[in-house]
Amino acid sequence: MQTLRIKTASSEDTERARPGPGRDLTPLLAGAATAVGGIGAVLALVDSGSPLRGPFTLFFLLAAPAAAIAAALRGLEPFGRAIASVAGAVAVNMLVTQGMLAVHRWSVRGGIVAVTAISALILLLVLVRRLRGRTTRRRND
Repeated sequence: MQTLRIKTASSEDTERARPGPGRDLTPLLAGAATAVGGIGAVLALVDSGSPLRGPFTLFFLLAAPAAAIAAALRGLEPFGRAIASVAGAVAVNMLVTQGMLAVHRWSVRGGIVAVTAISALILLLVLVRRLRGRTTRRRND
């Protein structure tokens, strides 16, 4: 099901263009989250003894698939997209874990690599879908 929105007057645009200290906070938070997730994946892959390894790796295991699923669900409302993407991330992690345990090949590194590959595949499919949609629209115009 897709939610259709009707854009209203420019009251939303003036709110976004408002100068102030918090106006460009979203890209900064996204960059920080990417850095924390990347550091968590690297710490887990090199088998570091750092106390940050556990929380940063857990953040990566939740954030990577959640971000990929959220990119695929861009038509939903923000709260619904957040709930669905976190639930999807938990499902991806459980399926990877269950699959690795079923074939008796469980390892932390393997789990990180599998979750990374699945998240990258989802993002790649979203990118291909968006590029294909642009090409189709240009041909029809």
